[in-house]
Amino acid sequence: HGLSKGERRRQEAERAKAVPPGRFQVLVLNDDFTPMDFVVHVLQEFFAMNQEKATQVMLQIHTRGRGVAGVYSREVAESKVYQVNDYSRLNHHPLLTIMEPLTG
Repeated sequence: HGLSKGERRRQEAERAKAVPPGRFQVLVLNDDFTPMDFVVHVLQEFFAMNQEKATQVMLQIHTRGRGVAGVYSREVAESKVYQVNDYSRLNHHPLLTIMEPLTG
């Protein structure tokens, strides 16, 4: 009734290929409370953006509801999400980052 070990391994390998490593985007979500300058600061501090790039991404977050802060491996993306969300709470802001597999 189950799959053979070989068949199961083949399916797992196919699934692993579906999302290439290093292809998770970290998204910053808009909210009505976090100041724009804090968002710019976070983008500069955690995503190595210069002032101009951070401002562009912040405006995208503000107008579209979300913006891509960067694309990383799963481990780095998870770490960035945790660090930014933790930093935001420590500074009493609700700013939220999430990660999604990059498709396409």
